[in-house]
Amino acid sequence: MARAPLTPVQNWDAQLLLLAQDVRVAFFDVDGVLTDGGLLFSGEGEVLKRFNTLDGHGLKLLQKAGITPAVVTGRDSPALRLRLSNLGVTHARFGTEDKVPAAEAILGELGLQWHQAAAMGDDWPDLPVMRRSAFACAPANAHDEVLAVADWITPRSGGEGAVRQLCDLLLAARGAYAGLLAEYAS
Repeated sequence: MARAPLTPVQNWDAQLLLLAQDVRVAFFDVDGVLTDGGLLFSGEGEVLKRFNTLDGHGLKLLQKAGITPAVVTGRDSPALRLRLSNLGVTHARFGTEDKVPAAEAILGELGLQWHQAAAMGDDWPDLPVMRRSAFACAPANAHDEVLAVADWITPRSGGEGAVRQLCDLLLAARGAYAGLLAEYAS
């Protein structure tokens, strides 16, 4: 017996979809956004990070829909570089505390402007990029000042699927969500 076609179960507020409909690049912080914000150190001093596979698949889906995921982070580590490489994320700036020039360089490479950008951050260093972007998002466990400027706060926390929730919303705003889901439902 064949199953009925898969219908998306997620629903988003129409106002959020309107805010996000022109997004062509999404900036992500790492610690507290792509990870839970915790830092693990090996006995040799190597920084270890835990990434969520839902978030990783969301970043791949963005790329399929023509939205560029970009990372701008104050830290750098081999683990982070390996994870981004495995996901095909090629637009990244590492070890930068002043994130606006890094984001502007990426915008320039892509031929885009701030009104085509989304940004997800969790702490004060992320505020300048979030405030310039057309759509600002924060994970549920972000700092209060970041939550106050976010257009949308994900139900999930950083490192626990928050990035995927933003990816799904951006895919829906782009009109690509249902089509991509159908590819996996056959």
